[in-house]
Amino acid sequence: MTLRVLCVFLLSGWLSVSAAALPIPENGPALRIQGSNTIGAELGPALVEGLLQEQGLLKIHRETPDTANEQRIVGQTAQGQRVIIEVAAHGSSTGFAALKNASADLAASSREIKDSELLALQTLGDLKSPAAEQVIAIDGLAIILNPANPLQQLNTEQLARIFAGEVKTWEELGSRGGAIHLYARDDQSGTYDTFKELVLSRRGKSLSSAAKRFESSEQLSDAVSADPQGIGFIGLPYVRQAKAVAIADGASQAMLPLNSLIATEDYPLSRRLFFYLPPGSQNPWAQALARFAQSQGGQAIVATSGFVSQTVQAMSVTPNALMPEGYQSLSRHAQRLTVNFRFAEGSASLDNKARQDLARVLDYIKRNGKTERAVTLVGFGDLKDDPARADLLSKLRAMAVRRELVKNGVVMREVRGFGALMPVATNSADEGRIKNRRVEVWVY
Repeated sequence: MTLRVLCVFLLSGWLSVSAAALPIPENGPALRIQGSNTIGAELGPALVEGLLQEQGLLKIHRETPDTANEQRIVGQTAQGQRVIIEVAAHGSSTGFAALKNASADLAASSREIKDSELLALQTLGDLKSPAAEQVIAIDGLAIILNPANPLQQLNTEQLARIFAGEVKTWEELGSRGGAIHLYARDDQSGTYDTFKELVLSRRGKSLSSAAKRFESSEQLSDAVSADPQGIGFIGLPYVRQAKAVAIADGASQAMLPLNSLIATEDYPLSRRLFFYLPPGSQNPWAQALARFAQSQGGQAIVATSGFVSQTVQAMSVTPNALMPEGYQSLSRHAQRLTVNFRFAEGSASLDNKARQDLARVLDYIKRNGKTERAVTLVGFGDLKDDPARADLLSKLRAMAVRRELVKNGVVMREVRGFGALMPVATNSADEGRIKNRRVEVWVY
């Protein structure tokens, strides 16, 4: 693509190029991204490269400044002008701090924005609005061991006690190896925040001071791989040479961090990766990157970067005796889509990711000719004192999704509710109850 300068916006300092291309700043970077190391180490730069390619820029490459965990992704126009996008990956909390002090245009986060951060950034607009909060990928926190460790699975209660330093030897867990050595991400990390929220804080625990802390995911994983007594937690793409174990939460089955279980967010330590774009942002590159990340091309980059894309696919589910009979029958005759619709906390409204997924599911249904009585929705809920109430609420959630699909021309085959059966998380905490309130999509 030939980039042709049309006009100069003197007040903004941007050069506008042809209608198909983004404006280029006269000075400085076109976009500044700050935040999560999980995103910024590889996924963020790869998405930026994809956007630069989409814009027709040439000679795209990465430059590494002297500061650790920072990169510049650089492209060049046909006229030889450099376009620079800066990525600083020092932890999710640093992204929100950078938005506040205007040293970043976009925050990358491996956890949801906190209420305190929302309050601190309210002058920028509502960062929980659908346009601002963009789920770009799904990740799973893998619990990793040295490959020689024979342990195959743990539950979240055991994990909390291990990382709090209460379980001190592998023998206490039925394994071998003597003293347990703990490895953890640093305090700025969204990976650490997620582990703290999903595992430690839920049980009133704090991370042991004996844990070795790392800013780099790769370094943490390699350290565990080299230590026969080591255990750590890490984002899915950084398992590397370590061994991941299966995890159970409450009454859920133990699950390995498999792509299919992470895509549906059934895996107990699954999490969402975010871009946060201030609603009042005047930076067109920030808006374009958020849009590109949601596109088919962007989601393909998510997958090749080792994370789990949000591209909807059909998967076969093997029935087992732990499933209710109606669910076993469904598993024998239909396929499940790799998405779960979830709901905003304390609400019957679809959350921001579900709104994004709705468009993807509709696209899948229409592309595969399944608009006429080929779709079944299955609702689940959290445990209630009255099982009949749990059954009703689970079906009502499925009906909420049905309404949205029907509006777009889909004739449903069936809507079912299974109440509090088949939990994917413990019902003893808000986070677990929210995960259990879900709607699955099945196609014939």
